[in-house]
Amino acid sequence: MGKRISVGVIFGGRSVEHEVSVVTGIQVLENLDLATYKPVPIYIDKDGKWWTGDALFDIMNFKNETLKGLIECVPVARSNDFTLYRDPMTRKMFESKAVVSVDCFFPVVHGTNGEDGTLQGLFETMNIPYTGCGVVAAAVGMDKVLMKSVFKAEGLPIVPYLWFYCDQWTEEKEALIERAEKIGYPLVVKPANLGSSIGISKAEDKAGLIQAVEVAMSYDRKVIVERAILPLREINCAVMGRDADLTASVCEEPVTWEDFLSYEDKYINGAKGGKGGKGMQSAKRRIPADLPDAQTAKIQQLAKDAFRAIDARGDARIDFLLSDTEEIYVNEINTLPGSLAFYLWEAGGISFKELCTKQIELALAVHEEKQKNVTSYDVKLYQRMGGGVKK
Repeated sequence: MGKRISVGVIFGGRSVEHEVSVVTGIQVLENLDLATYKPVPIYIDKDGKWWTGDALFDIMNFKNETLKGLIECVPVARSNDFTLYRDPMTRKMFESKAVVSVDCFFPVVHGTNGEDGTLQGLFETMNIPYTGCGVVAAAVGMDKVLMKSVFKAEGLPIVPYLWFYCDQWTEEKEALIERAEKIGYPLVVKPANLGSSIGISKAEDKAGLIQAVEVAMSYDRKVIVERAILPLREINCAVMGRDADLTASVCEEPVTWEDFLSYEDKYINGAKGGKGGKGMQSAKRRIPADLPDAQTAKIQQLAKDAFRAIDARGDARIDFLLSDTEEIYVNEINTLPGSLAFYLWEAGGISFKELCTKQIELALAVHEEKQKNVTSYDVKLYQRMGGGVKK
């Protein structure tokens, strides 16, 4: 057997989706092809510190708060240095500086400070392969305001909406309420930069709208208010690949909706059992969704269009709203879905292990291709300049 590729699976993070990320991270660690890959767990705690160690392989150590023997480590934002080093503030005199080296990062840090392009920017600086979306796609996919702007510009069907900053709400509350009411109740109110249904509320009237906005503002500086589609069917579809080489999964329909799936519905209720927890698989869902073939095909194409619109790559889940008149709206794209939406791929014959392998292979191919890009252009600019800038 040849040398295995060392894969650093990064999870946790400074985000309200921290626990979801831990579950996804351990699921990935458990499903890597050990004949080809050497898994390296890397945990970012809620204070932003990086840790590695064997205790991170077992979800029970998180549940029982028995994480022991971990080594605090730091990455270096230096091109082509793929080593994690002991934190210089905690390293003892005779300890090795290097902790572990990786060949590819597999980030599964959901939410802010991870899924939003911040980690991706670090990886780009390090010039290391990494799975999932690049910086721009991650950032746009995280910010629902930018996302909707791109979808609208690309002609994708979206529900009527408005957005505003928190300080606008303070200064222009009545005007914004008036604009929202022109969209029509009921309304859905969301923070612009969160996932997992956190901070989302439905408003039936003005009092409910004000309360929902106050909730959303506690999570983010930008708020979106959009028309609620009732009665509602949510349909989800995952897409994998990059550029024109895209594959859409089967469609699913969550069946526990009254208004929308809460954070608890998605990740806590029924998530017992299984070494790593079932994660998003535990939510009640119908796979494949009960849809006519033509409607399924349309949603799958829209999913690819949305994926391509933000220049996504890797594996993402696109969520749709289906009205009782069968109008289809693109709701949002989740560039790093809980549990990698593996249940959608398994329904189509792709195992979790195969899904992880495809993500790593794509990351390595993208990195190799990027190394061929021109990054320096010698125009002898210095020789053309004078002695300095005149004041």
